Amino acid sequence: MVIGAHVILYTRDAEADRAFLRDVLGFEHVDAGGGWLIFKLPPAEVATHPTEGEPGVELYLMCDDLAQTLLDLEDKGVQVTRAIEEQRWGLIAAIRLPSGTELPLYEPRHPTAHDISP
Repeated sequence: MVIGAHVILYTRDAEADRAFLRDVLGFEHVDAGGGWLIFKLPPAEVATHPTEGEPGVELYLMCDDLAQTLLDLEDKGVQVTRAIEEQRWGLIAAIRLPSGTELPLYEPRHPTAHDISP
């Protein structure tokens, strides 16, 4: 039985991005050995979308107030690389990790899997 999901960010500076996830985003973590940090993520959901191009996987961090989240992150010195854009399904923006990797954030404007009652 599936018990969770494990997301991997391939990065050119894993140490800096680990510090960012730990210190800036405040994600709790365990050390799997040798400083290899594994982070606890907020609740997640998965969706499938049709594509005409190559199949792939994307990661977005969800926010309940994207504008405030971006302000809070900018106060911590985080670079916003994509200003808030309105889409039919919600708001989207992006930030830059220390490695240079762009990480999208979004505020859903549709029902989410988190709305399901246990």
